[in-house]
Amino acid sequence: MTTVVPTSEEDPALAVVRFTADLAWADAGPEVAEPQVTRLCMEAQESMAMGRWLDLASLMLTSADLVFSKVSDKDLECIFTVICNLVSKLENPDEELEVAKLISTKITQQPNDKPAMRLRILFNLYNLLEGPDSRFFVYMQALNLALNGKITDHIIPSFKKIDSFLKEWNIGIKDQRNLFLTFANVLKENKSSGMDSFKFLTKYLATFSGEDPYIMSEAKEEAVRAVIEFVKAPDIFQCDLLDMPAVGQLEKDAKYALVYQLLKIFLTQRLDAYLEFQAANSTLMKSYGLVHEDCITKMRLMSLVDLGSNESGRIPYILINDTLRINDDEVELWVVKAITAKLIDCKMDQMNQVVIVSRCTERIFGQHQWQSLRSKLAAWRGNVASLISTIQANKVVEEGSQATQGVAIR
Repeated sequence: MTTVVPTSEEDPALAVVRFTADLAWADAGPEVAEPQVTRLCMEAQESMAMGRWLDLASLMLTSADLVFSKVSDKDLECIFTVICNLVSKLENPDEELEVAKLISTKITQQPNDKPAMRLRILFNLYNLLEGPDSRFFVYMQALNLALNGKITDHIIPSFKKIDSFLKEWNIGIKDQRNLFLTFANVLKENKSSGMDSFKFLTKYLATFSGEDPYIMSEAKEEAVRAVIEFVKAPDIFQCDLLDMPAVGQLEKDAKYALVYQLLKIFLTQRLDAYLEFQAANSTLMKSYGLVHEDCITKMRLMSLVDLGSNESGRIPYILINDTLRINDDEVELWVVKAITAKLIDCKMDQMNQVVIVSRCTERIFGQHQWQSLRSKLAAWRGNVASLISTIQANKVVEEGSQATQGVAIR
């Protein structure tokens, strides 16, 4: 197969135009093909001479679909490297964005045909761009390509750079929403990052605050999704969903009020409240794919956490027994489960049948929790200050004693 090998006599862009034109007209015969190839090359030369890089990019991309199906991967990368390099010739950010849109849109038209190759080309294009708007657009195209082409593993590692991305792109609220929601969808499709998917979904919902009801309603379905994902997740026991207006709108919604009630039970109540809710709404639970046994397990752990949050820090075995509705010989098993899940730090006093809690995870972290934390920090600060004063006083006494001994020796 012919390979693109630009020489010193011909610009790489013109070599690509000639190569793709030859492919496009190969079946027409030399009498028809040669004039067409010559015409396309002349158009390319004119665009280059006039600095019309958008026109040149459009011309080079005309046969892109044919290129993907007829050339080797090596030739493909070579061709699109030359095409993508056109953006380096642009100084105007608006022109750069237009060329970036043209190239990336063409690349993503058939996401199931060599998706990994297409994604590499988009990453190459992204790294050649200077403007934040252009970079953001191409990155979103890459995200959607990875999602539609079923190659999410290739792009998920870049999610770790989200903070630097946001700082670099300086995008508005609408674009942030689109980004966070796409991240959540990519991670959900990946099926191995439930906690990360939930994290970006809550970031998306958190962008809705103070909007009019019409705009807020855009987030309604995703708010329901977040509630259900939280209830289903076996390893997520804390969230701020109740503080979000996007979720709060569900409370008085005719269709989703029960979903909000379920969230409130998981975050503020105990097992008995859940069992009562489930008995009255078992059909609703099944419609959302919620498994009763899994919900009981999670609610037992969260109820145990709630018991551990009292001021005394002591939980009698009998109280755990009654609250979790378990047998006497299962109490310590559930305490160990809570410790394993890093929900509590505690010691079990088997002699006195009591659990002594030193730390427990808060299911929600609102005003009350902040005030409690402030009080604890103030107490710790006082204790540290007292300790420092004691050390300094002892140091003075010790230095005085040493001085006295020195005088006695003389």
